Amino acid sequence: MNEKGQKIKIFSGNSNKNLALKICEELNIELGDAVVETFSDGEIAVNINETVRGADVYVIQSTNYPGNNHLMELLIMIDALKRASAGRITAVIPYYGYARQDRKTKARDPITAKLVADLITTAGADRVLSMDLHAPQIQGYFNIPVDHLLGVPILAQYFKQLSLEDVVVVSPDLGSVTRARNFANLLDAPIAIIDKRRPKANVSEVMNIIGEIKDKNVILIDDMIDTAGTITQGAKALKDFGAKKVYACCTHPVLSGPAIERIKDSVLEELIVLDTIVLSKEKKLDKIKVLSVAPLFAEAIKRIYENASVSKLFDE
Repeated sequence: MNEKGQKIKIFSGNSNKNLALKICEELNIELGDAVVETFSDGEIAVNINETVRGADVYVIQSTNYPGNNHLMELLIMIDALKRASAGRITAVIPYYGYARQDRKTKARDPITAKLVADLITTAGADRVLSMDLHAPQIQGYFNIPVDHLLGVPILAQYFKQLSLEDVVVVSPDLGSVTRARNFANLLDAPIAIIDKRRPKANVSEVMNIIGEIKDKNVILIDDMIDTAGTITQGAKALKDFGAKKVYACCTHPVLSGPAIERIKDSVLEELIVLDTIVLSKEKKLDKIKVLSVAPLFAEAIKRIYENASVSKLFDE
């Protein structure tokens, strides 16, 4: 119990129950008894089958495909817990959907990432715990505390164990340079950048490589891989420019549309992803390796519960 004497309780929607169970295992507690179903007309029904009065409650739910359903599950669960007099409600959102709609790029564009933040706050969440938001400024879209975890150290730890030589970390575009630099610092490696032009959404065109990658083992890093066009075309360009082996890694394996075919047919040696999103059976390839974020989320939840520093997680 924390200093207010509240019990900790963890509940999960249907988006990533495996991760919720792993987090509970790390914390040595049982997953809360909640049933999230749909009525015959498609409406979502939530039943919380245990008392939460005064408890410190954590709802674990990614808002990946089908994003609208998973988002509604999260909102309805938060509302149910609030009305059941939960002491504090933390929305644990490993993958925050709609994050790419974070600003107006042309006239009459919505800023859906802000709308989703408002919905979560209005539903009754007291704080949010997420990982690798597509745009860090989304933290500021909430009027409640946000703890933002980073997946880069988990990915870096894996590549350290591989003991690769002549490593160069490659940013797939100019927008991911900061992430690539942080990753490269952990591996003590130089960085290179793929300069590309994107003619329209979900279509990318490789243009040029900035940096030295000839005869090097290169690691492409991004926050998410959706249709895999950026990563697979980038990998091909790196090979064409003389790279020895090409690896790729990301935090969120969205992998929609032709992504799996593209990865299967690509020059990538291996794609390392985190389990913020569950991979369905057809998305499991020999090339794709999944690492778990459960220990990191469990430690963050423990620190929030104990009112300890979460930022210290990244200083260790």
